[in-house]
Amino acid sequence: MADSMRAFVIKKVGETGLVEKPVPDPGPEEAVVRTTAALICTSDVHTVKGALPVPDGRTLGHESVGVIEKLGSAVTGFEVGQRVAVNAVTPCYRCHYCQRGYTSQCGGPLGGYKYTVQMDGNMAEYFLVPAAFANLTPIPDDITDAQAVYTCDMLSTGFMGAEHAYLKFGDTVAVFAQGPVGLCATMGANLMGAGRIIAVESRPERQALAKRFGADEIVDFSMGDPVEQIMDLTGGEGVDAAIEAFGFPQTFEACLRVTKAGGRVSNIGYHGENPAPLQLPLDAFGLGMNDKSIHTGLCPGGNERMTRLLRLMQTGRIDPTPMTTHTFAFDDVATAFAMMTTKDDGIIKPLITFG
Repeated sequence: MADSMRAFVIKKVGETGLVEKPVPDPGPEEAVVRTTAALICTSDVHTVKGALPVPDGRTLGHESVGVIEKLGSAVTGFEVGQRVAVNAVTPCYRCHYCQRGYTSQCGGPLGGYKYTVQMDGNMAEYFLVPAAFANLTPIPDDITDAQAVYTCDMLSTGFMGAEHAYLKFGDTVAVFAQGPVGLCATMGANLMGAGRIIAVESRPERQALAKRFGADEIVDFSMGDPVEQIMDLTGGEGVDAAIEAFGFPQTFEACLRVTKAGGRVSNIGYHGENPAPLQLPLDAFGLGMNDKSIHTGLCPGGNERMTRLLRLMQTGRIDPTPMTTHTFAFDDVATAFAMMTTKDDGIIKPLITFG
C-alpha cells in the first residue's frame, strides 16, 4: 500500500482542492478501502459554503465504493481485495442511540454522519471505515461500482423519505423537489405501493426522470403556486403524505399545507444552508390539533440496509444510474464539484472514477 494519496478537501470556506495526505492506517475495528468510484453530494456543496463547521483541510465526500486494502486486527468475515460499499452514515452499533434503533444518530444528534463532519471523508484514493464489521458491505459480482455507489446515500436517504411517510397501498403522495434524493424518494414511494405520486419540479430533465421512476403527475412550481396546483389535482382534499426533499422553509410549509388531516410529512431535505426558522402555519397545522405527524431522519447506515438496497438492483426492481448525467476522472473532481455548485449543463449526479 502506498504511503501517500490524493484527497479532495475543503481548504477553507469557499475553496476546495486536491492535496496529498498520508494513507490512513486502520485501528483494530477499522478498515482501509482503496476507492474505485464515488459520487458528489450537494451536502458537500453546502459544507464548502460554510453550513457545517469543519476544519480547514478536511477531506470531503461520503459516497464511495472500492476494494478492501487493509483490515484491522479485530475485523473478521471480510477479505483484502473484496469489493465493498460503505454508507454515508457509519454507526458504532454499541451506543444507546444505536441500541434504541436510531443508528443514524449514533453517539448524539446526527452523530452517525462521521465522514467530513467528524473525520476525513472518502473523496480520496483511500479511506478509513469505522466499525468496519457493521459498515463494510460486499458488492455482488453482478452489480457494477456505478450502480453500487448509489446505495451509499441517495437510495438510503430517499427510500427513508418514503418509509417515514408510512405509505399504505394506494396512498397519494407529493414529493417536493426531484434532485437525486427526491428522485430516490419517488422511486421508493413507487416501490411501497403509492397509488398516485405527484412530483414537484421545474427542470425538464428532472421531470422526465421523475416520470421514469414512478411519478404519475408533475407539478411545475415555476408555473404557479404548487400548493394550489396539488389541491386542484386532488379535488381540494390534499395528499395522504408529503415528502420534503429540498431543505427550504417554503417547501416545508408547502408540505404541511397539501397534507390532509391525519396525514404525514416526511422531511429528508437538508436545511443547513437556510438558517431562518421553519414556520408551522397554524391553519395548516390545525391549530396543533389536526392529527398531522412530522417525521425527520438522517440516512440510515449499516450493511444490512445496504445489502437490501443492492438486492433491489440485482432483481431489476430499481436502476438509479439514469441519474448519472456526467462522468469525471478523479483528476477532474474540482470541475465536477463546481458544476454541482452551479447545476451547470443539467447535471444531476456526477460519477467520479479512480484509476
